[in-house]
Amino acid sequence: ILTTVACDHHLHTPMYSFLLNLALLDLGSISTTLPKAMANSLWDTRSISYEGCAAQVSFYLFFFDAEYSLLTIMAYDRYVAICKPLHYGTLLGSRACAQMAAAAWGSGALSAVLHTANTFSLPLCHDNAMDQFFCEIPQILKLSCSDAYLREVWALLFSISLAFVWFVFIVLSYLQIFRAVLRMPSEHGWQKAFSMCLPHLTVVSLFLSTIMFAYLKPFSLSSPTLNLVVSFLYSVVPPAVNPLIYSMRNKVLKDAV
Repeated sequence: ILTTVACDHHLHTPMYSFLLNLALLDLGSISTTLPKAMANSLWDTRSISYEGCAAQVSFYLFFFDAEYSLLTIMAYDRYVAICKPLHYGTLLGSRACAQMAAAAWGSGALSAVLHTANTFSLPLCHDNAMDQFFCEIPQILKLSCSDAYLREVWALLFSISLAFVWFVFIVLSYLQIFRAVLRMPSEHGWQKAFSMCLPHLTVVSLFLSTIMFAYLKPFSLSSPTLNLVVSFLYSVVPPAVNPLIYSMRNKVLKDAV
């Protein structure tokens, strides 16, 4: 996807530029957690250095938050393409697309710096073992023995509130899209609109459902084994499956390949 979109000038459009950015973020996200976990499995160890753990948390948050922001922007792209097609070139010109993509990457960087600085400024005085195959903030907070961890909890709540706002924006965008599609007189228009939206909607659903199941599941269902499986689902499966979802449903991209 990266090579095809970069090299084929027919794909230098807003939709495919966002897809290129999504592919980069997916590649970065899965490269942050999986190689270290695989190396530990091969060498029969579960250790990671303090600096390595901090780097892993920072990069994972960076790619995770940037991807969520980009998926929100892509929902706006679909909304404009279907509901305001005559204004598409004005609202989503090359400069606007570059600024939106930069904003997504920038929001990920800000979030990573904020949470990493907050988390790793805490004194960790409990056991240094985490029931996880990669470093994540909730597991690190369990190791803290200071009331200062509340500072990071408030930062997490702020991020969750912001994520909820993005979620509402995506839902409202798709409500407008579905209303516009239902008004279309031709079946061909329906098919074109759904083929444009279905991959994005599938990716968003996979991304959010795995996260929600991981952090909103009943406490009675929690167990070390289930927690590992669930964390694998939200940290590895979406970035691995996203390129397949986009490439399998996209005839233009397959023809370009």
